[in-house]
Amino acid sequence: MIFFGLLIGAMIPYLFSALCMKSVGKAANEMVLEIRDQLARDPKIKTGESRPDYERCIVISTTSALHEMILPGLLVIGTPLTLGLFFGPTAVAGLLPGILVSGVTMATSSANSGGAWDNAKKFIESGQHYVDGQLRGKGSDDHKAAVIGDTVGDPLKDTSGPSLNILVKLSAIFSLVFVNVYDKTAWILC
Repeated sequence: MIFFGLLIGAMIPYLFSALCMKSVGKAANEMVLEIRDQLARDPKIKTGESRPDYERCIVISTTSALHEMILPGLLVIGTPLTLGLFFGPTAVAGLLPGILVSGVTMATSSANSGGAWDNAKKFIESGQHYVDGQLRGKGSDDHKAAVIGDTVGDPLKDTSGPSLNILVKLSAIFSLVFVNVYDKTAWILC
């Protein structure tokens, strides 16, 4: 049971992180579409003669943040509850270390790699990036690659990494709150 819980726990941070990253992508895509629509409706926005509708972008961001966190939230609450109710506290005793070890290493990796991609782009844009004596700054293939890397790096360091901390804390707290219930209601294999 403990090993079973460990395996499930080790997988949860990866699924949680993937759901968070997917949510950021969906929200960003909605924002891009809104900005395109605004520019198509009012070309004077490009020249600064009229103002864009900032409120609409704020609504998109807020609504998306609330809706997209439902599934990750259910994952955090539902996994310990489901394992505890069906397999008992022994499975949850394996689940928590699995989430902790996998979540901490993944959060550290996300923060470091995301920061590295972000800093690579900043370094190239600073005008100090030389390869074989040639400056490769903005507009170069190196810069284009760094922009793509930064597109992945920003959600890693700003969304996925910090949210894994919340995953670890909430899973532990939720499991401890219901530990007496798990002990009395374990239905399978106990």
